Amino acid sequence: MDLMLVLAKHKSKIILYPVLFGLAGLLISFAMPKVYKANTKVLPPQQSQSTASAMLSQLGGLAGGAGAALGLKNPNDLYVSMLKSRLLTDKLIKRFDLQSRYEQKFTETTRKVLEANSAISSGKDNIISIEVEDKDRKIAAEIANAYVEELIVLTSTFALTEASQRRVFYEKQLLQAKDKMIAAETALSSGIDSKGMLSVDAQSKAVLETVAKLRAAISAKEIQLKAMQAFVTPNNQEYKRVSQELLGMQQELAKLENGTPSTTDAGTAKVRETSGSSSVQLLRDAKYYQMLYELLSKQYEVARLDEAKDIPLIQVLDKAVEPELKDKPKRSIIILAFAFLGLILALVLAFLKEAASKPKTPEQEEKWRQLKAYLKFS
Repeated sequence: MDLMLVLAKHKSKIILYPVLFGLAGLLISFAMPKVYKANTKVLPPQQSQSTASAMLSQLGGLAGGAGAALGLKNPNDLYVSMLKSRLLTDKLIKRFDLQSRYEQKFTETTRKVLEANSAISSGKDNIISIEVEDKDRKIAAEIANAYVEELIVLTSTFALTEASQRRVFYEKQLLQAKDKMIAAETALSSGIDSKGMLSVDAQSKAVLETVAKLRAAISAKEIQLKAMQAFVTPNNQEYKRVSQELLGMQQELAKLENGTPSTTDAGTAKVRETSGSSSVQLLRDAKYYQMLYELLSKQYEVARLDEAKDIPLIQVLDKAVEPELKDKPKRSIIILAFAFLGLILALVLAFLKEAASKPKTPEQEEKWRQLKAYLKFS
């Protein structure tokens, strides 16, 4: 009843304060600038199996292991990080002159304002949502769409898809094999110019080509194992299978080069007899690098086909349009917040006034005197 009596005594204040504060909140909300929010949604690249997988397996199996090893596991998180990267945001700042628009002196603070005005997230439906707020509805839509445009440009710069990564992988290997092939052919040509034409019969030539093909296949398997070692353990079944294939090829090559009883014939023997000849060695090297270059060229072309198939990488589900309704300020929330603040203030003042009006004992008077003394600034 004491509480009810206090509320009833100061009812006019308790009613008036929330109304006045609510009106103040209404006026402030009208004075605040309108903020519009534009939204765009994009589908990240889908990591699907390459259509050229069967072709690659027929070419030696190198790309199969490399492609699986290099495939992206969390594409959504990757693309969200790219959208929030400094490289992309700096392009937007320069494109829309946001430093002047946000009235910022430094680029670093402009990035923070843009980050605060942008919301980039990936939902459970694997759709990336980009929301941008701005005082100008047209600029808000343009910045949201610019995020997607700059992302497409950025993804075209980096190798992000399985096919792109395989293409880059084979391109490096192909350039190395090409340089070594040219060097071997140049050395062979110089040797022929200085020592004359090298005479090798058909049977010996066939053995030389067989050895070169086998050495090239061994090199390809070694490259495949090297690529797999970064992603799998030696106990992996695929790794064990490739290791066994490599071991079998090495044993077969040893038989051909050393001339074991099971493989010794006239052609092998003749090649073995002349294996110390520098000209024969140059010929064998040239054949080896030619075979390796041919194998890697086929794998590189297949990777290029897969990469072309993956374009475009980013698909726009909903393009940002100029919003018709403002997003901020939310007047109803502002009015309710100010009214609640007025109610709290009215209650506090009512109970303080009621406490001050009550008669006090000498002990309470002394405490009030001490409190006033402590509150004064000397």
